[in-house]
This record gives sequence, structure tokens and C-alpha cells, in this order.
Amino acid sequence: MLRRLYDWTMAQANSPYALWVLAFVAFIESSVFPIPPDVLMIPMILAAPRRAFLIASVATVASVLGGLLGYMIGALFYDSIGAPILESLGKADSMAEFNTRFNDLGFWPVLIAGLTPFPYKVITIMSGWTGLPLGTFIVTSIVARAMRFFIVAALLWKFGAPIRDFIEKRLGLMFVLFVLILVGGFYATKFL
Repeated sequence: MLRRLYDWTMAQANSPYALWVLAFVAFIESSVFPIPPDVLMIPMILAAPRRAFLIASVATVASVLGGLLGYMIGALFYDSIGAPILESLGKADSMAEFNTRFNDLGFWPVLIAGLTPFPYKVITIMSGWTGLPLGTFIVTSIVARAMRFFIVAALLWKFGAPIRDFIEKRLGLMFVLFVLILVGGFYATKFL
């Protein structure tokens, strides 16, 4: 089933409605859909590099709006919708422990999930469930998702198809390293 979803998503890159499909995929990926919008963004940008930043903007706005849906699921419908989604992702056992620490970390979980390959939908739902302040969630989501999508767009716009392999295989690792350096820098300035 996951392969069929992936194939369907890829096929939409050539559709005349590709931007609408991207908005839809980015929106639902932030709360329930398993395929990230990058899968659709990459071929769209390669096909029309001049539209790279428009494509990144659509993905960012739709992803943040979808994140608000995930937040609402966590805040209002956790027992009936949120818990089954998190259980299907294998996160059920760690939910109680995660809840106690989540808000102490502030914006960091949202930033990390928004930038890295970690499923953003988990954090959107958990943010609502734990009652993370909505303003913190929105601002951090905008920053994280914009960074992720605009970096991908800029790399594809500048380097084209040769950078595609790097983005698909290694960009997630680069974002993880960036976050580790960022967290390490904040830790060093706070405690050293």
C-alpha cells in the first residue's frame, strides 16, 4: 500500500494540478499521510526550476496549516484519532513519558521534527496533546518547514538534477547534523 501511495504521489508531479496536489499532500502529511511532500516537490522543481520558490512556499504554507490540524487532533481528539495514529507509527509505548518532558523542551521538538526526517505528524499531534503553547508551535513550525522546503528548493534551483541524489539520500542526515550543531551551540552558550 505504501508503494502505491508513493507511486501515486510521484505521478502527480506531472499533473496540471501539481501545485494543488502538493498543497494537499503537504497538508495531510503534517497530520496523517505517510509520504513527505519532498517526494512531489523534487520532480516539480526539476521540471520547472523558475518556480522553485513558489513550490517551496506552497509546501510551507500547506504543511504549517496541516500541522495545525495535527495540533487540533492532539488537543481535541487525541483518544479517538491521535492515539491510533501514533500507535500505528509505533509510538504508543513512549507517549506517557514523552508527554511529561515535551513541554519542558519548548520549541525544540517542533523545530527538530520540522527539519529532519522524523515524522512531523507525530510532533504536531503531540504538541496539541501536551498543550504546547499554540504561538510557539506556529512560529517554530513556520521556521522549520520553511527552512526545510526552501533549502531543498534552493539546492534544486541552483544545481538541478545532479543534486537530486544528494537531497534524496543525504539531506535528512545533513539536517540532523545541523540540528545537533545548533543544539550543541545553545547548550555551550548556556552552560559553559
